[in-house]
Amino acid sequence: MSNTEQVKSKKRVADHGEVFTSDREVNAMLDLVKQETERIDSRFLEPACGDGNFLAEILRRKLKIVKDRYKRSPSDYEKYAVLAVTSIYGVDILPDNAQECRKRLFEVFDKEYKANCKKEINDECREAVRFILRRNILCGDALTLKTTDGEPIIFSEWSLVTGALIKRTDYRMDFLLAPKNEVLPDVPPGTLPPNTKQKQKQLSFNDSDNTEKDDATGRINEYPLIHYRRVQEYE
Repeated sequence: MSNTEQVKSKKRVADHGEVFTSDREVNAMLDLVKQETERIDSRFLEPACGDGNFLAEILRRKLKIVKDRYKRSPSDYEKYAVLAVTSIYGVDILPDNAQECRKRLFEVFDKEYKANCKKEINDECREAVRFILRRNILCGDALTLKTTDGEPIIFSEWSLVTGALIKRTDYRMDFLLAPKNEVLPDVPPGTLPPNTKQKQKQLSFNDSDNTEKDDATGRINEYPLIHYRRVQEYE
């Protein structure tokens, strides 16, 4: 879809209220949080991401910072470019939008990666980015916080721990966004200890004050440290 087009079809507008934000509005809105868009690891979630107008521009801005800081070192550029990708999340109710968004974000990454790393580009790294985008850009309903299959939306947190090693931890989105002290409804038996209160109030993967068990924060899986080029091994 062209960046200048705001409507794919009248039917989609009628059925889903789908109207895409123009480039001018995207940039004006992102300029309001310019400092955050220039932090490589600052996390962004677009709950109705469409085909990625906001997320693609956020990634471009982050990759510009990566280039400015690490253009002299292809290995450092690659590592922090991947980190920039890990910080971007999106949900859309329409499967084609989610697919197009992943494709668009990968193309933004790949274009800059090839331009900056040239002969040192690595296909394993590119596949890792595709995998990360499959985990971060999901098809679901941000109002119900469930996928189109009716399952809870699950996001992965990616943390660059040391050197080139990255840690992945999976969380339920409904727990991350639950208002403070609210007990979530429809929690499957065994997912949450009895009488546990939620502590997460916004999209925050970590809560240093949380002394409850891991599953009380919506954390459902934690994977061993692995080189960022190999994250797809934990499919």
